[in-house]
Amino acid sequence: MNVIKKIILGILSIVMLGLIVALFLPNEYHVEREVTINKPKDSVFNYIKYLKNQHNFSVWSRLDPAMRKTFSGTDGTVGAIAGWDSNDKNVGKGEQEIKKIVPGERLEYELRFEAPMQSTDTAYMTTEEITPTQTKVKWGFDGRSPYPMNLMLAFMNIDQMLGEQLETGLQNLKVIQEGQQ
Repeated sequence: MNVIKKIILGILSIVMLGLIVALFLPNEYHVEREVTINKPKDSVFNYIKYLKNQHNFSVWSRLDPAMRKTFSGTDGTVGAIAGWDSNDKNVGKGEQEIKKIVPGERLEYELRFEAPMQSTDTAYMTTEEITPTQTKVKWGFDGRSPYPMNLMLAFMNIDQMLGEQLETGLQNLKVIQEGQQ
């Protein structure tokens, strides 16, 4: 009986320590990647502003080509919504809505994930002219992991995990854009 008490006390101590540590850890994260595309800024921006086009370059869309997609509102405008529903747990179910557009410069989205976990995060894409025929595109993601789930952020390299997916998506976008005449 004494051994069982010590084991239970040990487990409770570890759980309590984790909860205490989580109090002092950040609960927000930011990931951003960029690519240079050899196309004029207006051409690139006019492509990325459409949610339907994201399915052409997004890593998550390519993970499950059979995912069910829905669209509502006028694509390329504030309020447009693209939904997805996949049996692949790496894709899950959710939707994104265009929340703000600065014409030719910036798009802001709200991402609402329903499965495999519920959360609401934000993302953005920006375009910046480097030369008249070169554009820098940035794709960023801001997320939040509430207490005590933020403890997982200490053990995950979210910048690397999500960053690799953003980089691949941007490279896909580059290939698509530079392949268009």
